[in-house]
Amino acid sequence: MVIDGADNILSHARSRFGRRSLLGFAISAAVSLKLAGRASAETGPEDAIATIRYLNEALLVAMKAGEATDFRSRFDALGPAIDRAFDLQAVLAVSVGPRWAVLSPNQKHRLLVAFRRYTVASYVAAFSTYAGQSFTVSPVTRSLGPRREIVQSRILLVNGPATELDYVMTGSALGWKVVDVLVDGSISRVAVQRSDFRVLLTSGGGDALLASLQRKTSDLSGGTLA
Repeated sequence: MVIDGADNILSHARSRFGRRSLLGFAISAAVSLKLAGRASAETGPEDAIATIRYLNEALLVAMKAGEATDFRSRFDALGPAIDRAFDLQAVLAVSVGPRWAVLSPNQKHRLLVAFRRYTVASYVAAFSTYAGQSFTVSPVTRSLGPRREIVQSRILLVNGPATELDYVMTGSALGWKVVDVLVDGSISRVAVQRSDFRVLLTSGGGDALLASLQRKTSDLSGGTLA
């Protein structure tokens, strides 16, 4: 199992790295082992599945690091995995809606930076403890049309019901990227965000949305990411 290989590397490297570097090293090791030998030219639905397996491996490493590792270290380690798996600019643009087209380039950049920090912080906070959980990914995708697939994933608990997280993905020459997450197979994270963002944009424009994202990120991190 890939995560076991990463744990072995982790133990051998412990004397050479600090906790923050070690966690990032473990996630990188899990990803490298998982994707080793894949042809970079492959862009079929099987690569969409591989992307989610890779994301799950990174989340599992972060969970095993747990709350004993400070939030900032887990944030720095998990961030590159989120960047690789998600098209955050596309997610943000759809969440903002038509107003995205009229925002200035500077506003778009500042919002994207804040949205990326908020997204990573959300995953760090949500996947912060390990109690024997495991992930499964369906070997078959569900097509939504050309270059658009749903990858079905589940989080299994030792005791308790599984949680279904389905990932809506689009494919391009740059690979497959997540553009929405469906909780329990139907609740769209983008739709929920779009509803929340609409209220903020209507009341205070891009600045109100930016302040909200920054405040939520600070709250999730306990003030670490102010």
